[in-house]
Amino acid sequence: MTHRLLLLLSVILSMSHAMAVDTGNMVTPRFRSLQVTVDGNELAPPVITLNSDDKVTIAFDELAEDRSYLRYSLVHCDASWQPSGLVESEYLDGFNQADVEDYSFSRSTTVHYVHYSVTLPNRHMTMTLSGNYMMRVYSEDDPEVNLLQARFSVSESKVRINGEASSRTDTGSDNGNQQLSFTVDASGVDVKNMLSDLKVVVSRNGRTDDVVMLESPQRINGRIAYYEHLRNLIFPGGNEYRRFENTSVDFPTMGVESIDYEYPYYHVTLFRDAPRVGEQYRYDSTQHGRFKVREYNSDDSNVEADYTITHFTLDMPELYDYDIYIDGDMTCRRFSPESMMRYDAESSSYRGALLLKQGAYNYQYLAVPKDGKRGVTSVIEGDCHPTVNEYLVSVYYREPGARYDRLLGSTVIYSGY
Repeated sequence: MTHRLLLLLSVILSMSHAMAVDTGNMVTPRFRSLQVTVDGNELAPPVITLNSDDKVTIAFDELAEDRSYLRYSLVHCDASWQPSGLVESEYLDGFNQADVEDYSFSRSTTVHYVHYSVTLPNRHMTMTLSGNYMMRVYSEDDPEVNLLQARFSVSESKVRINGEASSRTDTGSDNGNQQLSFTVDASGVDVKNMLSDLKVVVSRNGRTDDVVMLESPQRINGRIAYYEHLRNLIFPGGNEYRRFENTSVDFPTMGVESIDYEYPYYHVTLFRDAPRVGEQYRYDSTQHGRFKVREYNSDDSNVEADYTITHFTLDMPELYDYDIYIDGDMTCRRFSPESMMRYDAESSSYRGALLLKQGAYNYQYLAVPKDGKRGVTSVIEGDCHPTVNEYLVSVYYREPGARYDRLLGSTVIYSGY
C-alpha cells in the first residue's frame, strides 16, 4: 500500500467520529450492476459466518472495451458502518490489497462491458474478526479514489434470535403498521452487561435510510434479552415491490410497454405507474428490492445480457414538499441524481431513466421530504399491514476495553406470514 493511501486512510479514520464516512454500496458512472451475494444465493442478505465455508461474492460490470487493472481492499466497520480504526493485521490474514483477477468480456451485446467478480475469503485475504466490512475497488494507478464500494458482514453465529413481525402493534391494529418483537439468547457468549453492552441493528428490505439501532432491551431474564413493546420497532408496512423484466430486446416482457432502438442503446419503456395509496392490498411474491441478471436466450447472462435505457413514468400531481426516488438494489439504495424522478408538467407525471442490465427487477417509489434523508412509502406506495417485509436483525457486542463491535449473530424475520 502506498504512503499516500495510508495517509489518506489515517485522515479518514481520525475524522470518522466528527464526520460520517460514506461506506454504503456505491458505483461510479462507468460501473454498473453491483451485486453482493452469499454462496450464489441472490435472495440472502450479505452475511457470512466466521471460520466457515461461507463465501461472499461481489460482482459488477465496467462499461468499457477492455479490462481495467483494478485492485480491492477491505475496511473493517463498527455497528454503525463507520471505520473501526483497527490496523489491517488485526482483522485480516494476508495482505489488504489484491488484484481483481476474475473478469470476462461481454459477448454479442450492443453495449460493451467487462464483468468482474471477487469472492471472499480467498487465497489473498481472510477475515479474522466478525463485524461489518466494506470492500473498496480502485485503479492501481489512483488508489485514493474509490471506483466502487460494497458492504457485507461476518457473523460469529453465537446468539439465537427468535421473533415475529405482526400487524398487532402498540398503536392499534390494521393501521398500516407492523411491530417487530424478538428475543436474543446470548447463553453462548460471556456478555458482561446484558442491559447495556448489546447493540441491535434492524434494517428492512435492504434499505439504508431507515435503519434502527437499539442500545438496550425492554427487559432481560438470565441470558435472554427481550425486545418487545418498543416504539422504535414499529415500522410502516409499505407495499409489495413493483416488478418488471427486460429479459428480451426482441419482444416486451413483464411490465414492459415497448422496446425501441436508438443508437447506441435499446430503450425499454415500462407501463406507466400510478400511486397505490388507498388501494386494496394485493399480495405479490417479490424479492424485496433485489434484481437478477437474466437474458432469456442466453447461456451465460453475466456476459450476454445487454444494457438498456429503462424508462419509468409515475402518473401523479407534483409534490412540492418531496423529492421522488426509484428505490431498489439497482440504484444501490441511494437517493442520488440518477435515481431521482423529474416532474414533467406537460404530461402531469414524474419521469426517470436508468441504464440497466437485462434481468428481473424489483423497485418502489420513495418520497423523501425536501429537508430530510429518510424515504416514506405512505405518499406513493401506501402502507398495508399484510405486506411481506424482510427484517434483518443483527446483534453486536463490544467487550469492555475492546476497539471494535463483534457481530454475534443475525437473522431474518419476515412479516405477513
